Amino acid sequence: MRSATSSPAPPHGATQGDNLTRLRAVLTVFFALDGFIFAGWVVRIPAIKEQTGASSSALGLALLGVSVGAVVTMMLTGRLCHRYGSHPVTVVCGVLLSLSVALPPLTHSAAALGAVLLIFGAAYGGINVAFNSAAVDLVAAMKRPIMPSFHAAFSLGGMIGAGLGALIAGSVSPTVHLLGLTVIGLLVTAVTGRALLRLEPPAPPRERHSKHSRSERLTPRTRGLVIVFGLIALCTAYGEGALADWGALHLEQDLNTHPGVAAAGYSCFALAMTLGRATGTALLERLGRTRTLVAGGATAAVGMLLGALAPSVWAALLGFAVTGIGLANIFPVAVERAGALAGASGVAIASTFGYTGMLLGPPAIGFMADWFTLPTALTSVALLAAVAAVIGFSTRRVVT
Repeated sequence: MRSATSSPAPPHGATQGDNLTRLRAVLTVFFALDGFIFAGWVVRIPAIKEQTGASSSALGLALLGVSVGAVVTMMLTGRLCHRYGSHPVTVVCGVLLSLSVALPPLTHSAAALGAVLLIFGAAYGGINVAFNSAAVDLVAAMKRPIMPSFHAAFSLGGMIGAGLGALIAGSVSPTVHLLGLTVIGLLVTAVTGRALLRLEPPAPPRERHSKHSRSERLTPRTRGLVIVFGLIALCTAYGEGALADWGALHLEQDLNTHPGVAAAGYSCFALAMTLGRATGTALLERLGRTRTLVAGGATAAVGMLLGALAPSVWAALLGFAVTGIGLANIFPVAVERAGALAGASGVAIASTFGYTGMLLGPPAIGFMADWFTLPTALTSVALLAAVAAVIGFSTRRVVT
């Protein structure tokens, strides 16, 4: 691997603007690939549960392997990005993610499944820190708030991966399906990764080296600000995790809707989030980061109150969609601001907080549903969205 301080020469005749445009396209492909592979795995969880013979509780513990592997690896990946550069680390993690997604169908017990999911989670967490770090550098170089467009690509890749998985689930085994994802992932990584390694990082070598050296010795103030942005990421990821696991059950159990309609609940949320991120750059250019954070948190809070407490299915679906629009750009802005303050370490810290929120959301909702009711428990998503808005407003002197 190359050192982070070495940069390949730009292609002959290419301008800096051309290189930045190419880099944006290449990173967009990696974000989309990440969402595509992860969604492909998620839709095969029921079949793999049946294959392993795991109980619901044993499967839940095994699935924690993804989150544990990701959280443990994220901080390490930040240090690897400092040492080797985010571009090579992105490519290596892309290869590992593609290979590891083929492992779950090969297991025949919950313990073995949990073990391989640790590997898959480590690769997933690693590539998220690496390409977000590269994206943060690109945002700074282009001087445009384009971070939401990358996360829109992730969401779109996830929708495609889930849709494809749903279409072939009845006719293709999990082993063949996930092996196919491995082949696709390796081919895309080989082509796109080669292009990424040839592209010069946006910042000059000396500047990058200086920035990375400073970020490795964070001042208390900078670390505190990064943690604040991490808390914003946690609040929004909590909502994503909660809706993914409990949204359909709320529609089916509390509003007595058909399972097919209930399944559309998360689809409404995911589609709205994708559209919100696709228009996020224009929104940020018009409103700025602070107003986007505050408006997004407030919108998500109102939407989730409607989604959780509405007496009709269609009002709840509307609430889920409004929540998706509100949450869409909060996480990308939080990660981008953390990275701007502290480089790859900032991205790693904010991403770790965010993933922790996604990890805590589903079980927290479950406990609150037992203590109170599921609709009441889901209002915690609205509460944390409002907290994100308040924190975003409190950082208005840092976030322009």
